[in-house]
Amino acid sequence: MKTNHSKNAAASLIHSTHMDAALNLARRGLGNVWPNPAVGCVIVKNNRVVGRGWTLPGGRPHAETEALKNAGKDAFGSTAYVTLEPCNHYGQTPPCTEALILAGIKKVVIATQDPDKRVSGEGLKRLEEGGVDVEVGMARSEADNINQGFFLRVENSRPFITLKIATTLDGKIATRNGESEWITGEISRKFAHTLRASHDAVMVGSGTAVADNPSLTCRIPGIANKHKLRIVLDGRLRILEGGILAQTAKEVPVLVFTLSGSQDKNKKIKRLENLGVIIVVLEINGERLDIRNVMTEISARGITRLLIEGGGTLAASAMATDLVDEIAWFRAPSVMGDDGLSAIAELGLDKLGKMATFSRKSLITLGEDSLEILTRKH
Repeated sequence: MKTNHSKNAAASLIHSTHMDAALNLARRGLGNVWPNPAVGCVIVKNNRVVGRGWTLPGGRPHAETEALKNAGKDAFGSTAYVTLEPCNHYGQTPPCTEALILAGIKKVVIATQDPDKRVSGEGLKRLEEGGVDVEVGMARSEADNINQGFFLRVENSRPFITLKIATTLDGKIATRNGESEWITGEISRKFAHTLRASHDAVMVGSGTAVADNPSLTCRIPGIANKHKLRIVLDGRLRILEGGILAQTAKEVPVLVFTLSGSQDKNKKIKRLENLGVIIVVLEINGERLDIRNVMTEISARGITRLLIEGGGTLAASAMATDLVDEIAWFRAPSVMGDDGLSAIAELGLDKLGKMATFSRKSLITLGEDSLEILTRKH
């Protein structure tokens, strides 16, 4: 005979299983839904899943709308599990709160609240006014983790930043004469594309853009690149007009940050713009771009998750300004020596206490290489 305790435990497990499913759906949107958050929704009636949805590319339709469409008439009297507080304002789509109320949803279980001032608390209030039972907080930390980038953009005017590094065991990214293809193996290089897939944009410095002539696209079958932004920090405007980035700018967007300069530089800006490159000229005293200002500009354009791929000067700049939230460090089982180029340029530290410190999130073996995911300690 089952006790009330065992029945409650079983019900709680079923409850959390549905939210876990919604969280997994939300993760499908990472890298594709900016400037909106990645949200998942599961609709359950009589312990049976009748609808499921997640935020679609470009940020709409929203997860709740998709799940309701999927559920149809079965939505009436059901429970919706949603990873983020439903919106309660009119944008390019009607409020999700109204859609849930009109569908006859009986209860909404919400993982975490939305910090956007247009939504925060208002979504909960409207649902309760509409006669919907509301529960908040289940799997809050997991939901917060999924949308760290969205929260940072709303609250701190910057995206979540992952620094991707591929090095030898002693932290080198190229020989002293610049040879770098390839330090890590093919499996690592393929895995690196999954990182691009889960981020809204990829950023490199001008040195990497010129030396490597990269495409910075996500080459995974089934992943669309047209919504992925490629960004170059290029104070001196060194980007090659005949390079891959400039020549493909009309297919996949390229955003270049540079400093104001000479008449010749202005002419080059015009030529690059004719190729489809988006140029942002920052009026700053000095010879280098201020990465904080760049992040503010990127955030204003809707970017929530940014992958920095190189090189050492850009990595050092991001580290020095305390902007790196996560490191994805690929290591090959090889040693180059002190005359190789370091993954992170000089930081000018004179005390151990000033070092940025990280916690290991995971360690993965990729053929002969390893991938360590590290999160910033604050």
